Amino acid sequence: MSNRKWPFAVIPLFLLFAWLLVRFTLSFLHIHQLVGPLEAVEPIDGSLGKKIVLISQERGNYFWQAIGQGAREAADKYGLRLDYTGPDRINPSEQIKLLDKAISAKADAIVIQGINNPEYRALIDKAASLGIPVVTVDTDEPGSKRLAYVGTDNEGAGRQMGELVAHAAGGQGDIGVLISSEQVENQRLRLAGFRSVIGHYPGLHIVEIRSSNISRLQAVQQAQTILNQSPGIRFMVGFSALDGPGILEAAQRVGTSGLHIFAFDDMEETVAAIRQSEIESAIVQQPVEMGAQAIERLHDYFSGSTPPSMTYTRTYIIGKGSTGQNDGGETP
Repeated sequence: MSNRKWPFAVIPLFLLFAWLLVRFTLSFLHIHQLVGPLEAVEPIDGSLGKKIVLISQERGNYFWQAIGQGAREAADKYGLRLDYTGPDRINPSEQIKLLDKAISAKADAIVIQGINNPEYRALIDKAASLGIPVVTVDTDEPGSKRLAYVGTDNEGAGRQMGELVAHAAGGQGDIGVLISSEQVENQRLRLAGFRSVIGHYPGLHIVEIRSSNISRLQAVQQAQTILNQSPGIRFMVGFSALDGPGILEAAQRVGTSGLHIFAFDDMEETVAAIRQSEIESAIVQQPVEMGAQAIERLHDYFSGSTPPSMTYTRTYIIGKGSTGQNDGGETP
């Protein structure tokens, strides 16, 4: 090829290169236009999109499902993601494993029930050290580095139950008690509060305390055993939601009449029995409110605020023809 023809041979290559450069520039500008608006509307709220793990005491339990409902509604409101999990049956060891798993999975926050366990507290402290805030609901975990507690004043609710029974008994009578489990801290606290009131009345005696293991069937069986062994009992108390209806069924099986039954929470069956004067009254908690306020505390934390350490959700008493009065509130 002569020196004169060489420049003409390069021109097509130059034009091809220029065309490719223009196409690349146009593509870059188009991508920048698409990404630019997304960057411009990036939310200031640091909580948006964060993942919260809610570990229930028992996944299918109606009370914990209500907590989950309140938590999910609040999470949707604030643009948070919520994972609801828990053991199929009450199992503190499984709760510990699930907490450890949530920490390892790098959850942004965790909502749990306190179980008064040293290993559990150590995991809560580990989460805090990793910047994962932990909120306890239903039952606190004192001595841990949890961010906040949201739930019933359980010892106070036990005292409230004690006053109800003492008033109905006129300070005289034998009492049978069902709790969900000796392993559950809120049950121990309610029982402690109850004992503190009953102890002031020399004529009142707690004859027997049995565990229903959060089972309607076992509540019936345990209540039936108490009634058979102590036929003189006039008063029975159930400190978890399934206990009141279980005591009622046991009394019907045994044929006990004149038994005064005091329950916890407002399951439809419990409310219906109160209307029919088969159950004396019940102390009602606010599980939906617990779940919602737990998420609100985390939203406040993500937004840069310091939430209150303790928030007691409302309780009230229901009896035939009465809804009782709210009790509770926030304490710093």
